[in-house]
Amino acid sequence: MGDIPADLAAHPDRLRWNARYEGGFAASFEPHPLAEAALALRLPDGPVADLACGPSGSALLAATAGRAVTAVDVSEVALGLLAAEARRRGLDGLITCVQADLGTWRPPPERYALVLCTGYWDRGLFPAAAGAVAAGGALGWEAFTAEARRVRPSLGPQWCLEPGEPASLLPAGFAVLDVRDLPEEGHGTRRRLLARRPG
Repeated sequence: MGDIPADLAAHPDRLRWNARYEGGFAASFEPHPLAEAALALRLPDGPVADLACGPSGSALLAATAGRAVTAVDVSEVALGLLAAEARRRGLDGLITCVQADLGTWRPPPERYALVLCTGYWDRGLFPAAAGAVAAGGALGWEAFTAEARRVRPSLGPQWCLEPGEPASLLPAGFAVLDVRDLPEEGHGTRRRLLARRPG
């Protein structure tokens, strides 16, 4: 990665995630099951956005399928791991790494065949992410539910889905293809959503 944006230099999320990914972290680069399900759909031509991507196997899977990918994360360490693996696989020409704070960064509207986010929640980002899905494209999202705070009280409520979210926040016209709660012993429950914008 290049120079750190000035507004991220002391960003607590950047520092926290960099610390996690430094010092011997071994990325599996396994694609997320939600990415596999979404990419198996008949999607329109066009790029993929992977938000809060980390060292993403999902971005690599989309690039392997020939799609351009915009991979966005606050951690330059995570993006560096992803970029190095993309180079190793000969996919670096298809993956653009963007270091940004998703609390303020927004994707362009109606651009992506798939918008994916599998470990982050922000009610301010979600409408823009849904709006970034092109006609006939898909939105895949997974995040902790409020119930997970009983197991993990350090999770802030702003990072957790309330009952019915995120499906209840979808713009009119989106069709929910799948929504499910996924309890995980010791970690709390995540909710997974796969939805489609009409073509």
